[in-house]
Amino acid sequence: MKIIIPLVFVFLFNQTIAQSSQVSLFIESFVKENQFNGTILIEQKDRAIYNKSFGFANMAFKVPNTADTKYKVASITKAFTSVLILQLYEQGKIDLNKPFNTYLRGYSVPAGNKVTIKQLLNMTSGMHNMDAGTDLEKVLKEGLPQYQRPYTSDELFAKFCSDSLEREPGTAFDYNNADFIILGKIIETISGKTFEQNLKEKLLVPLQMNNTGLLTQHAIIERLADTYFYRDDLKMLANDLPVYWSNWWAAGSMYSTVEDILKFSRALFGGKLLKQETLNQMFTSGLGEYGYGVWVYKDYEINGKMFTIVKRPGLIMGAQAMLFHILEANSTIIILSNTGTVSLDEFAAKIAEKIMMR
Repeated sequence: MKIIIPLVFVFLFNQTIAQSSQVSLFIESFVKENQFNGTILIEQKDRAIYNKSFGFANMAFKVPNTADTKYKVASITKAFTSVLILQLYEQGKIDLNKPFNTYLRGYSVPAGNKVTIKQLLNMTSGMHNMDAGTDLEKVLKEGLPQYQRPYTSDELFAKFCSDSLEREPGTAFDYNNADFIILGKIIETISGKTFEQNLKEKLLVPLQMNNTGLLTQHAIIERLADTYFYRDDLKMLANDLPVYWSNWWAAGSMYSTVEDILKFSRALFGGKLLKQETLNQMFTSGLGEYGYGVWVYKDYEINGKMFTIVKRPGLIMGAQAMLFHILEANSTIIILSNTGTVSLDEFAAKIAEKIMMR
């Protein structure tokens, strides 16, 4: 018995080293082939097995990306907003099945008498999509009117979240940033504090996410990567279009690091932010395979085995982000990037195949 135990330990240790080497070789090959810029962190069963950065945070001055580079994480913001709403639900301050006008004193709109909090969370509100018609050709000619003029959260709500219904709520999935701007206003109205204050007090400070916050035009954020999007018409990277990032607000205006996103992931999937019953609701796959602020893929096959994947991507021009969690294996892949050269959905899925080989 004294001989067998060390031999088993050596075998498992060598197997882990071999697997990590395979993961590393695959990632470095993929990065080179696809001109990836960014940082990748992989954790399996509470142990980081990979953390490496590639490319430049600023291309003009050749400033390299590093482990502490801050990235615009775009719609990963929606996962934080969902948690804040669900915490209010657990406190008995919100009924997810009630129309959202119930909680928006002074912000009442016609659709708010029919659209529930749940339908905002799972993107089935049926309200007008505030980003409709923003294809690249049109944007390059006309700009992004929703994001190229500064708006307060009240102005965002009034201008982009107050239209009449386009379809019956709950009948179709439509990815709409307006739904999460409304949720942000609900958080503010119920708490009597700003969305940013709620974010800091309920999540960032308790989790010691010291390198995470909301983007605003006036704030100079140390170590924040510049972003570059791929121009299909020119077949090259270009500077992102000028925008006010704060206009994405509760739907997509956060910045963070891979280490901070990992802190959030550990707390979320470890049941430290929400009760298990609430997490079960959040991770219920509905229309469009969407839960509450996250995509949820049931019976997702990896190397012949079935898993549940909870995924929260983000994409705004050159800002790309991915939080990819394999629920049953307690494995997490975090990819933050400042260039729009790679499909992070494809990249994360291929990494998942490599780390789940054993």
